[in-house]
Amino acid sequence: MNEQRTQFGYDQVSAEEKTRRVRGVFDSVAGKYDVMNDVMSMGLHRLWKRFAVDRAGPRAGQRVLDLAGGTGDLAKLFAARVRPGGTVVHTDINGAMLAGGRDRLLDAGLVLPTVQCNAEALPFADRSFDIVSIAFGLRNVTRKDVALAEMRRVLAPGGVAIVLEFSRVAPSLAPAYDWYSFNVLPRLGRLIAKDDASYRYLAESIRVHPDQETLSQMMRDAGFDAVEYHNLTAGVVAVHAGRVY
Repeated sequence: MNEQRTQFGYDQVSAEEKTRRVRGVFDSVAGKYDVMNDVMSMGLHRLWKRFAVDRAGPRAGQRVLDLAGGTGDLAKLFAARVRPGGTVVHTDINGAMLAGGRDRLLDAGLVLPTVQCNAEALPFADRSFDIVSIAFGLRNVTRKDVALAEMRRVLAPGGVAIVLEFSRVAPSLAPAYDWYSFNVLPRLGRLIAKDDASYRYLAESIRVHPDQETLSQMMRDAGFDAVEYHNLTAGVVAVHAGRVY
């Protein structure tokens, strides 16, 4: 039987090898993750995340599941909107990222349920949440179709899934964006995070991630209704939304 192969950046690897390498990337960059996000996006990632939360339309009393929640940015934004009475479950597959996020949330006075779990096999019952979000995490998932199906499974009727991810930039900006991605980002990674290889992977992983239309169709195939997307910063990132009727 042929072993299933997948992409880790531009490399073709086994599913197990991708999981191991992705874990290594985030173990390496966890301590400088927020600083690097601010530097390499010039702070825009904070606006992108606020837009994603706004598209979800959270209301007091709702239940939110934040996948690949990392250092807790989205969880914090959602918590401010669903209280009183609501809850936000902060998750990540990577223990180092999850611990960093938990500590940051505690520093902000937020005690949220924190669960280390794989987006491809969520340990939650069907129809458990009103909102499921994943920001800059789907790109690193080995079986994206399985993760999307899991997001659909745990959403209650009337719920919405939000995917914030790097996407396909406008063609006119592609040459400059490519130069920045493959020349500047690794150097920033070496200077700030002492890790240029992880940021070369970041640039490569963006290029092999499904574009806006492809991801929209994957969400429809997973059973989502009324799928739509919004390009931000000329398509550097996109916010996809899929609903459950």
